[in-house]
Amino acid sequence: MAEKAKLGKEFSKGLIKENPVLRLVLGTCPTLAVSVSVTNAIGMGIAATLVLICSNVVISALRKIIPSKIRIPAYIVVIASFVTIVQMLVKAFVPALNDALGVYLPLIVVNCIILGRAEAFAGKNPVAASFFDGLGMGIGFTFALIVMATIREIIGSGTFLDGIDSLTALFGVTGFTGFTLFSNPVGVMVMAPGGFLVFGLVMALANKIAEGRGKPKAELKDCSACPMADACSMAGKGESCEEKAKEESAS
Repeated sequence: MAEKAKLGKEFSKGLIKENPVLRLVLGTCPTLAVSVSVTNAIGMGIAATLVLICSNVVISALRKIIPSKIRIPAYIVVIASFVTIVQMLVKAFVPALNDALGVYLPLIVVNCIILGRAEAFAGKNPVAASFFDGLGMGIGFTFALIVMATIREIIGSGTFLDGIDSLTALFGVTGFTGFTLFSNPVGVMVMAPGGFLVFGLVMALANKIAEGRGKPKAELKDCSACPMADACSMAGKGESCEEKAKEESAS
């Protein structure tokens, strides 16, 4: 029972308490770029979740074999292998989704969520726990994408689930291409300003819910809080990466 409770905790933490997008603020770039359509959000979420689970399991299984000094390159090789497999599957079975996601699909290789979980969790914990950690974080990432995409697609495009037939066709369901809600959308919502606006509002709501349940308030911290801190030359100096970058540009 204790083991099941522990695995359940590893799974559930990624949903709200440590949601990678809304609480840890990781993977912001693909989140803003892909969340213009619910179909794209679902596709990216599933792809990232598969890579998260598979890479977590393999890295956890090899954690005692991979030398500490080369663990980051080793993690990237493992992650890149699974990203390549997923991308080939998407190209073969859902080419429309591959075209819609564009460069953001192969860029899963350097997604901070996946590399961060490999370094912070999978490289230090057993296979079962790493599996549920990857599953929970993947679902949390997908949930955040879908919430943002729903708001942005409805307001910014006047549609909902547009192009979903590219995914439902995999299950033999054809003919349903989504809903057209109205013809005068607010176009700015599918642009960068709209993405940042929705991101900020959804993040504030998620943090309010988490704090209402007694979870610690999400705060911006220096580099020492980053899961990649041990491998980063900017960590441990009491300043953020942005501050360090400003100093270097000024000099």
